[in-house]
Amino acid sequence: MTDDSVRSNEPTDTVPPTEDAVSGPDHDVSFREAFWVWVQVAAYSFGGPAGQIGVMHKLLVSQKRWISERRFLHAMNYTMLLPGPEAQQLATYIGWLLHKTKGGIVAGTLFILPGFVSILVLSILYAEFREVTTVEAIFFGLQAAVLAIVVEALVRIGSRALANAAMVAIAAGAFIGIFVFDILFPIIILAAGLVGFFGHRYAPEVFTVITGHGSDEGTEEPVASDESETPAVISDELVADHERPSTWRAARVAVFWGALWFGPLLGLYLVLGAGHIFTQEGIFFSQVAVVTFGGAYAVLAYIAQEAVATYGWLQPGEMIDGLGMAETTPGPLVQVVQFVGFMGAYRNPGTLEPLVAGILGSVVVTWVTFVPCFLFIFLGAPYIEYLRGKESLTAALSGITAAVVGIILNLAVWFGLHVLFEDHWTYEGYGMDLLVPFFETLDVAALVIVIGSFVLIFRFKQGMLRTLAAAMAAGLFYHLVVLA
Repeated sequence: MTDDSVRSNEPTDTVPPTEDAVSGPDHDVSFREAFWVWVQVAAYSFGGPAGQIGVMHKLLVSQKRWISERRFLHAMNYTMLLPGPEAQQLATYIGWLLHKTKGGIVAGTLFILPGFVSILVLSILYAEFREVTTVEAIFFGLQAAVLAIVVEALVRIGSRALANAAMVAIAAGAFIGIFVFDILFPIIILAAGLVGFFGHRYAPEVFTVITGHGSDEGTEEPVASDESETPAVISDELVADHERPSTWRAARVAVFWGALWFGPLLGLYLVLGAGHIFTQEGIFFSQVAVVTFGGAYAVLAYIAQEAVATYGWLQPGEMIDGLGMAETTPGPLVQVVQFVGFMGAYRNPGTLEPLVAGILGSVVVTWVTFVPCFLFIFLGAPYIEYLRGKESLTAALSGITAAVVGIILNLAVWFGLHVLFEDHWTYEGYGMDLLVPFFETLDVAALVIVIGSFVLIFRFKQGMLRTLAAAMAAGLFYHLVVLA
């Protein structure tokens, strides 16, 4: 047992003082062991939020059993309600749950790092060379494999969250609402929560889905479990010290992380002025950070419109190229904003070299996009943990969980349409806003790689890295040999 897991009356964190002096987590998961697991999560974080959440569930719930099914879903429900990348925030939440602030910082930062490096390298290649056949071929294969990975994660998560017909109905309603009628994500989530909350009054056994451990695999008790809790209430003795809400702690967290967020913006404004590219990008993407409900796709159209028409950072169509980078590299899909920041600064470098300006633009945009995520988690998580034993809230969150499955299905369908078909049209009528493919534009090669990826995952139970490697090889063969 390491110092991270030994109770003490003195604070043991070496991170900034954003928490009260509290005792360490009461478990034997060492910080070193957790670090390397978060490295695995970061390395496997392909496929958007569905795939990334699926990876965390497999590693943390099924294999390591560090957190129970109920607490995992409870944390996921909270992150789904927040603006920003839910998978990265979920990693931060669970890291905080295990090892307090430093655990959350490490988990959340490692989740971002591979994607940041990947997008930066690809942005440089894109800006300097643009037409790189090998890179195009790799993207082609990986896109097809990622579709299969997203579906596999959807099946795994849905099988646990959709415990009865009521939950299936909520998921179906959420999918139809967002995919067919283009209803805003926050409205769908609010409606699902209200259905769960009021449904609990009439049929608590139907609408309270995430209270037990029946879906947990294995016999070993999870580290972060609710087994000893009564369904109605959690006593103070059963809440870890760093999980207890505190007004003083909340104020310290808000001040510290708020300063990290807005301090650099103020510095850019005072030193460079309001019209400088770095200041413009910092302010714009700070605004984006608080409106990205529903994931990256919900806000991409807005970002593209502003980046092209208002600021001139991108040329028409380049947002799709950036999205392709984000979809086929590890990390959250919202990392696409880094590409926008890079290209905007690259084309408006001022006195700097274009590549230097692009790199600095990437850093600025990434900073203002993800620092708010840490603020939201460290500020709100103690209150969410404290409330997790309230049965009415649990029922509301059960409804939200079911709706989230529908939202993820929307993501999978949207992704599939763009991977398999080259062109689409939008049907508008009777309140519908439905994306429909031109079936004659089916990409047969992409379909073959998708089917092969499904076979590897579902028939031969291959992992993500092997599936992605096989798809990459297939994409290279198709572009460099078949099309040559």
